[in-house]
Amino acid sequence: MKNTFLLFLIIFLSLASCNTLKIIDKPITFDEERSNLTLEYLEQHYNLQQNDPTISPKMVVVHWTVIPTLEKSFEAFDPSKLPEWRPDVANASALNVSAQFLIDQDGTIYQLLPETTMARHVIGLNHCAIGIENVGGTGDKQLTKKQLKSNIKLIRHLKKKYPDIEYVIGHFEYTYFEGHELWLEKDDGYRTEKTDPGVDFINAIRKKTSENNWKSIPQKK
Repeated sequence: MKNTFLLFLIIFLSLASCNTLKIIDKPITFDEERSNLTLEYLEQHYNLQQNDPTISPKMVVVHWTVIPTLEKSFEAFDPSKLPEWRPDVANASALNVSAQFLIDQDGTIYQLLPETTMARHVIGLNHCAIGIENVGGTGDKQLTKKQLKSNIKLIRHLKKKYPDIEYVIGHFEYTYFEGHELWLEKDDGYRTEKTDPGVDFINAIRKKTSENNWKSIPQKK
């Protein structure tokens, strides 16, 4: 009887550990400068005047970094101000791009910012979107099956934590929300063309998390 109980306990603990989501804190710089730039961004682009750079999550946006390593991806997001090699978005704000989460090629999940702190990662929707960046995505650093599994686990976790999340989208789908109630971008000339994280990758995520009954993405006009 004792041996049976111990075997049951071992199996239970093993299953529990398999289902546990491990998230490693790896915070990017969020100093006074970044905070002020974030507040300015919220006001200038969304007409939101706030005392704190916080958001109420309504969606998750999945990205790829294109950068092939975790270290270089982190270095790209860490500074408060946008680096010189991002002239495509520099005119809109000096605030550096970032995301709340970064997933390495081996599936390890890193948290860069609190979920409810605004990150600049998607035009028009930063005020309500949690961003997940995936290391790589192009060339010989395609997104991996381990990254896919981690995205699925993380999104399920986020939905349980924030029940108001209703959409899961790929970055390339952000313009579909123009005219939607969540779209607050004031600058009609501020748009970029995106392909991340790929159609197959985001469709696989939505399929594997379909128990959450995500709302359909608006039809592109």
